[in-house]
Amino acid sequence: MALTKCANCGHSIDYTVSVCPECGTPVSNRKSNSRTKLFAVIIVVAAGLILAIFIQTCEPVVPMDSNPAVAPAADLQKTKTQAEGGDPNAQNLLGEMYSKGNGAPQDYKEAAKWYRLAADQGHALGQKHLSELYDAGRGVPHDEAEAAKWCQIAAEQGLLGAQYSLAVMFASGQGVKLNDAEAVKWYRRAAEQGDTMAQYNLGDRYTTGRSVPKDPVEAYKWLSLASAQGLPDATRALDGLKSSMSSEQLAEGQRRVADFSVKQPTKTVQ
Repeated sequence: MALTKCANCGHSIDYTVSVCPECGTPVSNRKSNSRTKLFAVIIVVAAGLILAIFIQTCEPVVPMDSNPAVAPAADLQKTKTQAEGGDPNAQNLLGEMYSKGNGAPQDYKEAAKWYRLAADQGHALGQKHLSELYDAGRGVPHDEAEAAKWCQIAAEQGLLGAQYSLAVMFASGQGVKLNDAEAVKWYRRAAEQGDTMAQYNLGDRYTTGRSVPKDPVEAYKWLSLASAQGLPDATRALDGLKSSMSSEQLAEGQRRVADFSVKQPTKTVQ
């Protein structure tokens, strides 16, 4: 099997996958040959020429609604008044408005200010958003340790996105000491809450026995759950796994899938 390394986390992966099972980063297929690429370019150029000719020979069509509805932004002044009054939900929302430039001028420094105020009050989304700004170095200095700190605080409150991100951090040693046991713990928590990539990661680990006991039945369970959510890589991995399983193992795997129910988030006991 031809292997390559994920450009983001360095995990060894084969060329058949489209996303890294460790961190979810899209994987480019470096084996595609130049002839295929050239053929694709020719098709695109030809299609463009045909479209241009078609447009020139057609009457212009005025759409019935040239201004499609866009989700309205929150009221900046009202949100700011609530945020200044100490409402953590409004503080987080105001941070989002500044971060995305939606209803307010894009200003990452201002976004970080309001995310921090929400985070300091225990607002999990505010904590996760602040973590993301530290990770990207937007509005605050790039600081992987600070990003991991806020991500873990949010993860311990049961925030699904933070749990998956924290697992990736522990798996790659980003902002924290590399700790695969901690990575598995947080992948599992995210998977139990229904996160597709976390389920795929666990399925991959149980297939190969990486930091967990090799267990085709448990691998079947997690890959099936990820596949059911539409992840093609999980479907391909599941198909390959099934060919090596006994009828008894398949039956047990199916039972575990049927018994699975998404867990509600719970805070970590300190």
